[in-house]
Amino acid sequence: MRKWRHEAGRDTKGQMQFGVNIFTRGIGATPDGIAAVAGAAERLGYGLVAVNDHIVVPDDIHSRYPYSASGEWPGRAVGECLDQISVLAFLAARTSRVRLLTSVMVLPHRSPVLAAKMLATLDVLSGGRLTLGCGVGWLAEELTAIGAPPFAERGRVSDEYLRVFKDLWTSDTPAFKGDYVQYGDISFLPKPMQKPHPPIWIGGESGRALRRAVELGDGWYPAGNNPRHPLTSAARYGDGVAALREKAEAAGRDPATLDLGYMTPWVSDPEPQMDDNGQRRIFTGPAQAVIDDLGQFGQLGLRHLTLSFQGASVRQSTDRMDWFAREVMPAMTDGA
Repeated sequence: MRKWRHEAGRDTKGQMQFGVNIFTRGIGATPDGIAAVAGAAERLGYGLVAVNDHIVVPDDIHSRYPYSASGEWPGRAVGECLDQISVLAFLAARTSRVRLLTSVMVLPHRSPVLAAKMLATLDVLSGGRLTLGCGVGWLAEELTAIGAPPFAERGRVSDEYLRVFKDLWTSDTPAFKGDYVQYGDISFLPKPMQKPHPPIWIGGESGRALRRAVELGDGWYPAGNNPRHPLTSAARYGDGVAALREKAEAAGRDPATLDLGYMTPWVSDPEPQMDDNGQRRIFTGPAQAVIDDLGQFGQLGLRHLTLSFQGASVRQSTDRMDWFAREVMPAMTDGA
């Protein structure tokens, strides 16, 4: 694998940036719980707070969840979800430093002109702290319930919506005529604070997701536990990075302009978490084991790692965050 120097992204300090998943359901999905986790993230030196995206939870789900071996979605049993952008707006007011990450926004969920306005507003009111992680979605029944375009067309819809975002965010005279969106003779102000626009990270692990990252994104932001495209080790992640680079080079794009992220849906904890094969999950277990994992991923160019610390209580979650910040993060700073 050819070595390459990573240059993309807003964080130019050369160290790995760590993020924290914020609860949108369950015991921590309250104003106090969300503020406590986000406040701990800022106090402990994390660089991101991340919020996921569901609008409704259908009672009858036949869609296969991509991130479990059984295809069953754990969120189905709860039926609860706070709105992603509303939570991020709350976080913008309760924090001053951490970046605000949609992890990920399902692009077909919202009218693209309205979504572009909401995201631009969030970037302005947060002082330029928005990162847009986005994907095409997997839950057909949810898209139907909210009146989104047809599920089978979600890839083409998402590509067009991203082009709409960029047009509205950067053009002085925005106009667009596509298969799903048409507008012209409008003013779209204010623009996002970040120029030319907030970073766009493309979620997903498939070849189509890699293609979307190359064509329309500023970075690649996969999850680690897709059974069809497993990224459960540094070697497998390296294969994904190599495939991304190949697609970039084939498209005439410098791979160094693509930022690299990774999301772990499993809980990071000093007690090792085991996968279905009885192997320790990466980024769990003793601090030195986690540091070794991070070193391997860092050599592949990983710069942004979003972790879950969710426990049975907010206190258990923030205790896990504190452990990671004290025992792991210092080893990943410059000069370590």
